[in-house]
Amino acid sequence: MPKPTVAVIFGGRSVEQPVSCASGSGVANALRERGFDVTAVGITRDGEWVQLPQDAAFALESSDKLPEVTAEAGKALAVDLGPGAERLADVVFPVLHGPYGEDGTIQGLFEMAGLPYVGSGVLSSSVCMDKEFTKRLLAAEGVPQGPYAVLKAGEELDAQAVVDQLGFPIFVKPARAGSSLGISKVNSQAALVEAVAKAREVDDKVVFEAGFINVREIEMGVIETLDGGLEVTFPLEVLAAGAEGWFDFDAKYLDNPEPFNLKPDYPDGVAEAAQNLARKVFRLLDCRDLARVDCFLAEDGTVFLNEVNTMPGMTPMSGVPQAFAAAGLSYGELVERLVTLAASRVEGH
Repeated sequence: MPKPTVAVIFGGRSVEQPVSCASGSGVANALRERGFDVTAVGITRDGEWVQLPQDAAFALESSDKLPEVTAEAGKALAVDLGPGAERLADVVFPVLHGPYGEDGTIQGLFEMAGLPYVGSGVLSSSVCMDKEFTKRLLAAEGVPQGPYAVLKAGEELDAQAVVDQLGFPIFVKPARAGSSLGISKVNSQAALVEAVAKAREVDDKVVFEAGFINVREIEMGVIETLDGGLEVTFPLEVLAAGAEGWFDFDAKYLDNPEPFNLKPDYPDGVAEAAQNLARKVFRLLDCRDLARVDCFLAEDGTVFLNEVNTMPGMTPMSGVPQAFAAAGLSYGELVERLVTLAASRVEGH
C-alpha cells in the first residue's frame, strides 16, 4: 500500500513561529527519509502561505538568529479547499504553535475542507490552548492543580487582590501562548504590573499562577496507538533553568544542550501516578494523536498538573521526541505513527 502524501505546515502568525519553523523542518525531513512525498508549506507572520523548496532548512541557533518563514522563502501558494479542489496532500501535518495554529482555528479549516490532519480536533485544541479553560474543566474533574487567577481582556489589574489570593512568587502568563514567551516570575507588586504589560504584548487575557516551592518539573509525552490505546513516556525531569530560575525560552531552546533528565529517580509509585494522570487528562480533554502533559512533583509525592500542549515542540532534540526515543520509538517512527493515525481516520470513516 503506498504511503500517503503529506503537507507539513509550519511557521504561522503567532510569536512562536521560530519554534514551529524548527519543529516543522525536522518533521518534514524525517518523513522524507522514511519515503514519504512531502510538501513543506510555510505560513508567514502576515498569514501568507508559501510552498518551500525541498532543501529549505530552519534551525534554532541563537537568539540573534531565530528562523522565520518569509514570502521570499519560497513560492506563493493559493490553497483551494472548496468542493472538487485538488488536495494539498492526503494528510496535513500542522506543526504550528500558538494562536492561528494550535488553538482550533486551522483545525476548523481542515475539517471544513475534509482534509485529514495530525493532532487534536477543534474543541480540544481550543480548550488546551486556553490555560483558563483547561484549568476550569480539569478542576471540575478533580485534577490536582495549583491556585490561579485570571485577568480578562479589558479588565484592570487589582495587584493587591492577586497577591492576597496567591502570595509570592507568582507566574504571570499569556493565557493563550506557549514556548514560555511572555511569561514572568514576580516577587513584588511593582513587578506584577510590569509582568502583566509584558504578557499582554502576547495575549490580552492573562493567567496568574501561584509559584510552587521545592517542586520538580516533569513532562510526559502521550501518543495514541493504532488500536486506540495510549502510550505514555516515562516522566522526564526538566533540569535547565534560565536567568530567573525557571524553564524560559532560552533555557528550552538555546542555552542548554541537555535540558532534560530522561531517566530520573522517583519515589516508589510516583512515575506510575504521573503517567496515570497524563492518561486521564489526555482523555478528559479529548486530545487526539499526541500531547505533552506538564506537571509539578511536590516533596510529598503529589503530582500537580501544570498544562497540556497538543502540538509540543517537535525538533529531534525537543523533550517529547527525546522521551519517546528513550522508550524505543525513534523520531522517524514517531512522526510516521502520527501520519498513519491521521490517515487511518479517513480509511475508517
